Amino acid sequence: MDARHSGDGTSGWSLVELLIVLGVSLVAAGFAAAALAPMVSGARAEGAARYLAAILQRERLEAVRTGRVGGLRFRDDAVHGATFETVEDGNGNGLRIAELDAGVDRTRGAATRVSDDFAGVRFAIVDAAPGIDGGPALVAGSDPVRIGGALLAFSPDGGATSGTLYLASADRRQFAVRILGATGRVRVYELDATLRWVAR
Repeated sequence: MDARHSGDGTSGWSLVELLIVLGVSLVAAGFAAAALAPMVSGARAEGAARYLAAILQRERLEAVRTGRVGGLRFRDDAVHGATFETVEDGNGNGLRIAELDAGVDRTRGAATRVSDDFAGVRFAIVDAAPGIDGGPALVAGSDPVRIGGALLAFSPDGGATSGTLYLASADRRQFAVRILGATGRVRVYELDATLRWVAR
């Protein structure tokens, strides 16, 4: 039965009652948003790591399909964060920075920042951490693109440049996208609360 016409003499909710209910609702929503923020931030970073892994797997398949070396070029931008773009060999001798700059090797996509699609996520090593698979320890603030240069290449035989790309969320959760050179396999890891790298 509608409270405004209950037949008991009441005329509905007063303005004060409505304001109290609205105030309590807003406070509860604020607490819920604060509690969910870390989960949302971590989910964005994990999504960014999986997205990057999917791009790498696509580039590997494209290299195998076309018989042409392809991959990603990374550029460091201290102000806005590192960018990457998809590239391919244009003359059959592999990928080279000088040939990309000269237009001999081709750029196939616009330069992209991880934060363009995943707010608050960036290439970064935010805290000291152990290396993955017994590798050297990570130093906070050090280079998060660890592929031995600016190019990550996939060859027509399915192999790749080996290395690791480190991503961090706004709330300092650390993820890694690891590329295994011999097989071209790509794996995603997260650094857990016990400082162990866990495959995702």
